[in-house]
Amino acid sequence: MFATPVADYLLRYAADAGFRTLLVEPDAKRVADAPTEIPDLSDVPDTADIVVTDHHRDELGAMLQDALAQPARWVGVMGNPRHEGPHLAALRQLGVSEDDIARVHRPIGLNIGSRTPPEIAIATLSGLLADRNDRPGGFSFS
Repeated sequence: MFATPVADYLLRYAADAGFRTLLVEPDAKRVADAPTEIPDLSDVPDTADIVVTDHHRDELGAMLQDALAQPARWVGVMGNPRHEGPHLAALRQLGVSEDDIARVHRPIGLNIGSRTPPEIAIATLSGLLADRNDRPGGFSFS
């Protein structure tokens, strides 16, 4: 979710790893050259993993609310684990239940010290694979 440099790498790497990837971006101006675009989150299957790659967007709360209304297997938001994610206040302001808010994973990638968009995409994809395969994966950020 959201066109970002990390999303560009994540779409590519995840497709290489066998995931069916789609970019959800509500602002058409941001995806003129995107390989795939869908306008909303309707009809998300229960096997879907939803990754939010920009936690600074004004649409964050509404987009996450839509994602949480779907039977997606996994929903996560990128961001620094040392700071409270802005998605919490945004979802609470929209009246989303605490049970649904608790479905949102953060942090979402493995703790490998990633800094650049390709590294963050690799850490994120590794975290998705660990979770999907019921492995601990090294999520500790202490």
